[in-house]
Amino acid sequence: MQQLRAIGVRIALDDFGTGYSSLSYLQRFPFDKIKIDRCFVNDLAGAEGSSPIVQAVINIAKARNMTTTAEGVETEQQREMLLSLGCTEMQGYLFSPARPVAETRTLLFRANSIAAA
Repeated sequence: MQQLRAIGVRIALDDFGTGYSSLSYLQRFPFDKIKIDRCFVNDLAGAEGSSPIVQAVINIAKARNMTTTAEGVETEQQREMLLSLGCTEMQGYLFSPARPVAETRTLLFRANSIAAA
């Protein structure tokens, strides 16, 4: 993994907090990003919600100079909560449904054109 990073490849730990993703991975491997699983995003606003867990993950990422991507963001409330917690990136249907590669190129070109204007 270090050799990949040396040539510019960035590495993300996907679905953090579920399945086989472990805190020990953060110490053993050179990740650049933690992707927060959608199950935590879905439960952000609940009475016994996952907000403290998401905050902890974001704090760990910041302390290790990593970015965070929240998966499965579907509502404006989730987006606002994630922003207030310090999440650096988000993905989900709130922004766009999945698109074919050909459409993705057009979307990226359009986004770059808007940013340059």
